[in-house]
Amino acid sequence: MDLTRRWFGVAVGAALALGSTVALAQKGETVKVAWLDPLSGMLANIGQNSLRTFQFMAEKVSANNPAGVRFEIVPFDNKLSPQESLTALRAITDQGIRYVTQGNGSSVAGALIDAINKHNERNPGKEIVFLNNAAVDPDFTNAKCSFWHFRFDADTSMKMEALTTYMRDEKNVKKVYLINQNYSHGHQVAKYFKEALARKRPDVQIVGEDLHPLGQVRDFAPYVAKIKASGADSIVTGNWGSDLSLLIKAAKDAGLDANWYTYYAGANGSPSAIGPTMEGKVKYVYIGHSNIPELGPWMKEYNARFKDDLSLLSTLHVLPMLAQAMAKAKSTDPVKVAKAMEGLTIKSFSGEVTMRATDHQLQQPLYIASWRKITDPAKQYNVEGTGYTWVQERVFEPYVSSTPTSCQMSRPG
Repeated sequence: MDLTRRWFGVAVGAALALGSTVALAQKGETVKVAWLDPLSGMLANIGQNSLRTFQFMAEKVSANNPAGVRFEIVPFDNKLSPQESLTALRAITDQGIRYVTQGNGSSVAGALIDAINKHNERNPGKEIVFLNNAAVDPDFTNAKCSFWHFRFDADTSMKMEALTTYMRDEKNVKKVYLINQNYSHGHQVAKYFKEALARKRPDVQIVGEDLHPLGQVRDFAPYVAKIKASGADSIVTGNWGSDLSLLIKAAKDAGLDANWYTYYAGANGSPSAIGPTMEGKVKYVYIGHSNIPELGPWMKEYNARFKDDLSLLSTLHVLPMLAQAMAKAKSTDPVKVAKAMEGLTIKSFSGEVTMRATDHQLQQPLYIASWRKITDPAKQYNVEGTGYTWVQERVFEPYVSSTPTSCQMSRPG
């Protein structure tokens, strides 16, 4: 049995009652998915990695899924701009594409949610579903929740619950510095860290806090100087892309000796920036890591084909769950598929994952991994060819990492 079928089979088959005629209901139909993320600018490497991953997954899932559909990824460079994204959305609707995925930047995701809500209200029969693969602002599944929005990554609050539960037992953490990007995600990282710290480690002191422009800072030396002067032994950051890589580079250049607790140290480019001088100093919280055994074959294949690492793991859930929902709905119509996706459980590389019907937030395990030198090349993945890898420290099952929702969702009749 191939990996696609083994990982992303229906976990509750009886609930779906997929017979052979159902499985073939849409056989041969091509479903276009518009991909919106940066392919230019300082954060383009993350977008390029995401696009390759979606194209890789489209190939895998198209070859084997119960709906019998084929997926085509249609890319749009949004330059990490909400306005550029809304312009692209108009082109997407003009082309009749009914599914949209995006992940880099909650500011972009927020604009898309609002625009798609309005489009769907004004254009019955031409509805669009938003498949959020990485934008993690908790508001999207709370106060701003939408029937048309589904999130496949864990949100900021879920990740912070896991990260601070881990930090609770790290007695060497005494003085923390917060540095984050100045947009909704960065603000939320700081907010939820402070709240969790008060509950779990009130003895820990926050010795400084900074917010910096998203994707614009080329030299983080001034920020690192402030961190060093504060006496911080630990840094908490939700930075991603070049904003994390350049921050880490500046910290290494300045000889900053501190522990790093991150959201995205595993994403494209950051492991190379970390390198050998920060062994054991960098940890990250995410929905997976490069040494989960089930990921091994695809990690190797992806690297061989693209000379890059398969690092944006939340993207791996999108198309398999979409295909399962289409099989359940016996249709590719977005309204029927969205209804079918609510409460749907599939098997993943990390076990069973479920799209919570209440707020459309995927419930899944979360992991804490630490940057370590490879000790067993036969079993450990060589991350970005550095000779280092991510070693699992803790795993939090979905019922542990889940957070409550205040979502009061309006659904179509």
